[in-house]
Amino acid sequence: MPAADSPPRRPRSGNRRDEGARLAVLHAADDLLAENGFGALTVEAIARRAGVAKQTIYRWWPSKVEILLDTLIEDSGKRLSVPVEQPTADSIRDYLRDFALFLTGDPAGKVLLALIAEAQHDPDTAERFHERYLGPRRDQEREMLARAIDAGEVAPGLGPDAAMDALAGPIVYRALTGASVPRDLVDTLVESVLNPRSR
Repeated sequence: MPAADSPPRRPRSGNRRDEGARLAVLHAADDLLAENGFGALTVEAIARRAGVAKQTIYRWWPSKVEILLDTLIEDSGKRLSVPVEQPTADSIRDYLRDFALFLTGDPAGKVLLALIAEAQHDPDTAERFHERYLGPRRDQEREMLARAIDAGEVAPGLGPDAAMDALAGPIVYRALTGASVPRDLVDTLVESVLNPRSR
């Protein structure tokens, strides 16, 4: 019989995620995608690499796409955050340089590219990708540009959405085709699309 002053036991929940197992699954998905590509990535392989039961993964995620989205959201939040301070042309340029490095040199960048590619073939992936990642990030980027415009830091000839497409599009294209993203490409994009205020 437990002591009278023992704290009551918390009820167990089969759906509560163990943080260590969750991170193991996300890291396993990241690593396996980088090693084998999206097509060869399976929940079974993720479970083996993470050391968890396949049923555990399916309790937490309905598909490998959702696992990859969690990985991407978490990693990009840590390593590719949209500037929140008053944006300048320089801070936007730095963000785009970081974006290029993220796509070409970070395992999470491979996740982003894989989801972009898969979204072209699978409407469900496209919908979840837009809903969970692209939409929220675009909202942040739109706000960043709008504040820079209001502050007179930049004067793009396009609206914020079209301007972000014009800035990010060439970077994504080069990364998707396996090409490097030269630093001067980013600089030229910023100068030509954003028309930064002269110093």
